[in-house]
Amino acid sequence: MGEHVTYRSNGGSSEGYLASPASGTGPGVIVIQEWWGLVPHITSLADRFAAAGFVALAPDLYHSVQATEPDEAGKLLMGMAMDQAAKDIAGAADYLAGLETVAGGIGAVGFCMGGSLALWSATLSEKITATVGFYPAVPWERMSPQWANYAGKAAVIHCDDEAASPGSAGIKTAVRAIEEAGGEVTVYDYPGTHHAFFNDDRPEAYNRDAAASAWARSLELLRTRLG
Repeated sequence: MGEHVTYRSNGGSSEGYLASPASGTGPGVIVIQEWWGLVPHITSLADRFAAAGFVALAPDLYHSVQATEPDEAGKLLMGMAMDQAAKDIAGAADYLAGLETVAGGIGAVGFCMGGSLALWSATLSEKITATVGFYPAVPWERMSPQWANYAGKAAVIHCDDEAASPGSAGIKTAVRAIEEAGGEVTVYDYPGTHHAFFNDDRPEAYNRDAAASAWARSLELLRTRLG
């Protein structure tokens, strides 16, 4: 079990859920929410990363607000201030970097909305060197990523068969930009899957086999890159 923490964020403060490995130390990973908010599924994933040996921090990008219905979640997503989200994510990287329990590098993993934000995170902070985006579907125009900051970094993108397929414009833009910056990016396709196939709280979308494969591939990148 983790704990709720407050950390500094570019002159202000942000909140999040922090989970630590049984060993006491490990690389850092930022776990970025779906459009529902910092719901139990996300905190359980932070716990899961901790069980895998990482110090995991899930920022609360909606600042204590959660959604249970798609219409409500959509409104929260559209109303989210990207400049504040950038501060929250970069601040999370700084916070992890300052913890004595973090030994190794820092990465970011996100899902749906958070998948786009996770890929974006490496352009926001030099401390974030490896990212994993699960079916990222938020248009890059809302973020204006400085893709050149991906030089020497690595990303994995997990695609579904709906909103975030390998052929979608957003995925193709990210892949091209990361490679042109001198970063490495690997795209995995999961044919026949629905959006949010990793979310086992959404039985209508969850795909056990695809989720297991994506989890293993994500850990491989993070362990290889972060130490």
